[in-house]
Amino acid sequence: MNMMAARIHSYGDPSVIRHEPVPRPRPARGEVLLRVAATSFNPTEAALRAGLLQAFMPLPLPHTLGWDVSGTVVELGPDVSTFRVGDQVVGRLDHAGAAAEYVCAPAATLTSAPASLPLAHAAALPIAGLSAWQAVFEHGRIAAGERVLINGAGGGVGGFATQLVKYAGAEVTATASPRSADAVRGQGADHVLDYTTTPLHTVTAEAFDTVLNLVPLAPGDAAGLAPLARPGGRIISIATPIEPLPGSGTFSTHMVARNDVAQLAALVALVDAGKVRPDISETAPLHRLADVHRRSEAGRIRGKIIVTP
Repeated sequence: MNMMAARIHSYGDPSVIRHEPVPRPRPARGEVLLRVAATSFNPTEAALRAGLLQAFMPLPLPHTLGWDVSGTVVELGPDVSTFRVGDQVVGRLDHAGAAAEYVCAPAATLTSAPASLPLAHAAALPIAGLSAWQAVFEHGRIAAGERVLINGAGGGVGGFATQLVKYAGAEVTATASPRSADAVRGQGADHVLDYTTTPLHTVTAEAFDTVLNLVPLAPGDAAGLAPLARPGGRIISIATPIEPLPGSGTFSTHMVARNDVAQLAALVALVDAGKVRPDISETAPLHRLADVHRRSEAGRIRGKIIVTP
């Protein structure tokens, strides 16, 4: 039995993405088969498709895209007792494959989907949500009363980071374009800087307890963020590494988010408690995934884009 999937057979521009029939998989030991409700687009997937990450993340080709997944369990592999057929779940697939009508996933990487969201919207949570969670709570250790700068608050990770920093009780200054400013304010940002008109180096007197950088930066711009952290403060970047000022005592880390199903379950609980909501800007059909990649590379998307089979 076949299904449709979005795959690449070679590295290249978005035109290498094919929407084509492939055999429907069967779950192995410890896996479940999901009928995919949605995956979501992450900018890193465009870099992966282009071959920019192949030095440390080589792909067996052809490769089915899609790390985030939400869906319904339709078949259990051997030794799976944590889920039943019909359960609605969400998770991050480290082997990808969610840009398809069906996908097999290790049961241990899945958790129950939020009851308060449409199932397709839950696909916005794993990659972006875990990145924000680990930046805010693990590396940033952000606490109530602190002052936090979020550079790149208008993106998918930034939306979660803004809400989680506010949940922690800190004050948020966020950078965003005019296109994203209203959404960022709606997520709880106390102050919004238009980075298209306000260079970050002009706010060095702010002395934030924590600086979260969520966007790739040129070396000069990355260096310009370092003075924004107070002496002894923290700089956390999920993109360009940022060196602290010499002698400042500032802690700086360049982080790569890992898959953590317990943290994802905690994020789901916050969603169902009304503390966090994914910022979903649009829903696109799977056969238009190449167009989503093109618009991302042109800087014409914001928030999270849900991709449905």
